[in-house]
Amino acid sequence: MTSASAPKDVPAPKKDPMKAFRGIMAVTLILEVIVVALALPVVAKLGGGIGTGTGYLVLGLIVALIATCALLKRSWAVYVIAAIHVVMVASWFAMTALGGIGVVFSLVWVYLLWLRRDVAKRMAEGRLPSQQG
Repeated sequence: MTSASAPKDVPAPKKDPMKAFRGIMAVTLILEVIVVALALPVVAKLGGGIGTGTGYLVLGLIVALIATCALLKRSWAVYVIAAIHVVMVASWFAMTALGGIGVVFSLVWVYLLWLRRDVAKRMAEGRLPSQQG
């Protein structure tokens, strides 16, 4: 039977799992940039062109997602990512496809943040494979 409290002498993992997780977050952001950039031809054809408000919204989201990759070491980067996704989901009224992309990637980020919380909990309890003796 395991106790509810974490052991006092939990060895630190040999490799930092959160550093690897930042890499996963960066790759997810870049994949999101690619998918949002694929909305540009839709804006050009159906949204009135790139020079409209919808075009500038898509370009702004692309720039914001790329810039967020540089902020992933900061503790508040997750809040920036959440704010970008709120804007994407809210853009449903400007362009339905962009809102759909926002919903799908918001679900992806919820899952990634759940995984991060689980890894942090396991690391605190000393249950990661790299912490086993």
